[in-house]
Amino acid sequence: MIKKIFIQDDVIKNVKKGKCIDGSIRIDAVTGQLTFRAYNRKERHRQPDILICETETGWLKESAKRLKFFSSVKKSIGDGRVYKAMKQDLNFVFNKD
Repeated sequence: MIKKIFIQDDVIKNVKKGKCIDGSIRIDAVTGQLTFRAYNRKERHRQPDILICETETGWLKESAKRLKFFSSVKKSIGDGRVYKAMKQDLNFVFNKD
């Protein structure tokens, strides 16, 4: 069975550029033909995180809604020293004047 599908010109242009177009195929209520309807997807414009402070083992960054704290410590030094190092980093970040 062969079916003809109506696809808009701007969708064809984007496909020729190598883009992948998400959408759905429906039967048009007016014409009764199969039509491809592309989803109206918008690009997200997210601001990059702002670096507030950098420590020896990590950083503190600010995003639009959150403060992000990262600390990276080797497991091999043991649980107590890992806890102490991360606590020291956190105290350094928030007690910095």
